[in-house]
Amino acid sequence: MTAHDSKLGDTDDKIFVGKGDEQAWLTLALANRHGLVTGATGTGKTVSLQVMAEGFARAGVPVFAADIKGDLSGICEIGEAKDFILKRATEMGLTFQPDQFSTVFWDVFGEQGHPVRATVTEMGPLLLARMLDLNDVQEGVLNVAFRVADESLLPLLDMKDLRSLLDAIVPASGKKAADAEEDPFAEIRKAAQSFGNVSKATVGTIQRQLLVLENQGGTKFFGEPALELKDFMKTDSDGRGIVNILVADKLMESPRLYATFLLWLLSELFEELPEAGDLPKPKLVFFFDEAHLLFNDAPKALLDKIEQVVRLIRSKGVGVYFVTQNPIDVPDRVLGQLGNRVQHALRAFTPRDQKAVAAAAQTFRPNPKLDTVKVITELGKGEALVSFLEGNGTPSMVERVMIRPPSARIGPITPDERKAIMAASPMKGKYDTAVDSESAYEMLQKRIADTAATADSPAGGSGGILGQIGSIVGTIFGTNVKRGRLSTGQVIARDVTRSVTNQVIGGMAANIGKSVGGQLGGSIGRTLVRGALGGLLRR
Repeated sequence: MTAHDSKLGDTDDKIFVGKGDEQAWLTLALANRHGLVTGATGTGKTVSLQVMAEGFARAGVPVFAADIKGDLSGICEIGEAKDFILKRATEMGLTFQPDQFSTVFWDVFGEQGHPVRATVTEMGPLLLARMLDLNDVQEGVLNVAFRVADESLLPLLDMKDLRSLLDAIVPASGKKAADAEEDPFAEIRKAAQSFGNVSKATVGTIQRQLLVLENQGGTKFFGEPALELKDFMKTDSDGRGIVNILVADKLMESPRLYATFLLWLLSELFEELPEAGDLPKPKLVFFFDEAHLLFNDAPKALLDKIEQVVRLIRSKGVGVYFVTQNPIDVPDRVLGQLGNRVQHALRAFTPRDQKAVAAAAQTFRPNPKLDTVKVITELGKGEALVSFLEGNGTPSMVERVMIRPPSARIGPITPDERKAIMAASPMKGKYDTAVDSESAYEMLQKRIADTAATADSPAGGSGGILGQIGSIVGTIFGTNVKRGRLSTGQVIARDVTRSVTNQVIGGMAANIGKSVGGQLGGSIGRTLVRGALGGLLRR
């Protein structure tokens, strides 16, 4: 559907969403004031989401959306002029013109889309504790582990890094050695205990929760190459926004992993993007499906942070649209930030349902022509109550409308079609192969090896001064190091070579840090800074 197809087509500054007694337009300049799409299963939420996603893409706004059932994947294929679509378009005064949209598929498990990864350090202790369902004491110990890693320059990239660090901060058991240097982690243990009591039992509980997360697929999610958010914010050769679809059918089997992952994405956008003020259109629109999972059993401290991110990310040019069944799934303090509303039918069979209907009605600006509470239970499939922000940012009066038909295919694509889209993807090859950079695990293993080598060597070395010199030279050039492990000298040589090759002299120190610690470049010689939700601030 293009602007010249009909007087009701999208314009340069508005998206046409539906039509009843009045027309429903979503103003692009107010689209970053966030929104809510609600309704019972089977009432048409996914179609409404697709209609808005298509409108944003036409306007040149990149879109990110989680696809729980696979129904949204059809947006990448040409629409079909089926009878019910033509009938609805005709009734609304539209000329149906099939269309398709540039799409990139993402998948935490790397099976139906490009892998999505984050490093443990970037995730941060707050969100990781939420993902692991830790209590306050366990979360405190996890914070200690992250603090020690930050101050000791031990990059936490994947799960084995975090496991090895947790092992290292456990208090030494039994009798202490006469020589403290025999304990390779003595300094790390001392640093951990300086922040508070770290018990073996608590660390053991965290380790068990990590095992649960690994079994849910966490091992594939944590690692490198980590996602660069700029890859979500691209347009195609025609200037249309690319639609990024997170394949989430399998991810939904681990609801806490799903919710925390999307919250991490949101927090990364919040921390990384610069202030943008009021723009003619958003930089990115983010659809958060099954939003109730984000708020279920969330502690007040986390809810406060979520509210802060949702409230402030608007000024970064990002619009967030929560999709869920009941408006009561979203806390009032977050609900108050969602100015654009699409309400599909709700069923009032139980007291909770009746409460949800009343709550939904109260969130709309009243329309004297409508009994909102009654209409919510009478809406047919494809119908919705709609209120979008207008003029100076005030909500329009609620209207009962029929949602326009999407221009792209409605429903899922086939596996062969998905393969073809993946093969032509602009992201092909960038994230598909995992990289295991040298990080905390390797550094801690090296401490153990070095301590063991020192303990095995006779006092003063062997062969006098010549033997000691030979040992030093052998270490530098790797002649006395086991095959498969770089010597200290080889590591230094590799790092310096990379540094000189990739950076000018002024950036050398930061780049050496990056070659050792993956994406944590530039952290040498300074304290790492974390943002509102505990993620690493990359400046």
